Amino acid sequence: MTTERRYWLFKSEPDVFSIQDLAAEKGKRTSWEGVRNYQVRNMLRDDIKIGDGVLFYHSRVDPMVIAGTAQVVKDGYPDHFALDPNHKYFDEKSSDDNPRWFMVDIKLTQIFKTPVTREQLKADKTTAGMKLLAKGSRLSITPVTEDEWLAVHEIAGVKVQ
Repeated sequence: MTTERRYWLFKSEPDVFSIQDLAAEKGKRTSWEGVRNYQVRNMLRDDIKIGDGVLFYHSRVDPMVIAGTAQVVKDGYPDHFALDPNHKYFDEKSSDDNPRWFMVDIKLTQIFKTPVTREQLKADKTTAGMKLLAKGSRLSITPVTEDEWLAVHEIAGVKVQ
């Protein structure tokens, strides 16, 4: 059975982990750990799959931007940091037998030479309806349509990868 490729927007504060940090990682690959929201946990566990595209979004900076793209290279698996009492993502209610939190691995595909701003997204008819821009949207991962994915690349002036 083949699964249709899906698209996502992953938010990260660049002072915590930026797309440049991802580029510096060995193999330009990292785990996306530390999510502590049940709705997003369910996406990581059940919906986000190998081959899916990721828009890498820098939040809590001025301006907030889509800085580039990545690809999911490992399906959801238990977030082992939740089991480490010395780690900031420790959760005493999580266990090997009953993991509460999940993560995926992503790999960098490209850094946009010119990042895409929220203002550009709002001004484009295809991206203006992105979940990212919805009032009250605070989830760290949101789904993106294929049309939105393509439009973001067009706004950034880059080839789709």
